[in-house]
Amino acid sequence: MLIQDKKLLLIGQVTDLSKIPIRTIRYYESLGLIKSSRLTEGGFRQFSLDVLTRLAFIKRAQNLGLSLEEIGNILQVYDQGQTPCGEIKEKLEEKVLEIDHQIDQLLTLRSEIKGLLSGWKNISDHHEETICPIIQNKTCSRSQV
Repeated sequence: MLIQDKKLLLIGQVTDLSKIPIRTIRYYESLGLIKSSRLTEGGFRQFSLDVLTRLAFIKRAQNLGLSLEEIGNILQVYDQGQTPCGEIKEKLEEKVLEIDHQIDQLLTLRSEIKGLLSGWKNISDHHEETICPIIQNKTCSRSQV
């Protein structure tokens, strides 16, 4: 049985406690988002307990739409002993603007599709160069604008 310092966790224990796969933990480590505290004599990574807090932060930040690069920048500020809340607020405000833009685009697309559906009729004339005249005619008229 592998003997370890009780204050340090092996990567498998980190996976069990965080529910994050070993492969992901290794990837985060390769990006510098987390660091192992040391290696055992057998070459196993050991992590301090604070890695669990860091992993939870990374996952929450990802769920809010932040990229790993953005998260890495935030963690660098934190690692320098500063509170990164200002950077986080700025990034989240940017995300809100992006979401608003996406909503606008989706509403426009929804309106266009509803317009196509409301004008739908069975078209008996089938031209070989046309797959579906309703879609192609609308697309052609839009692309010519």
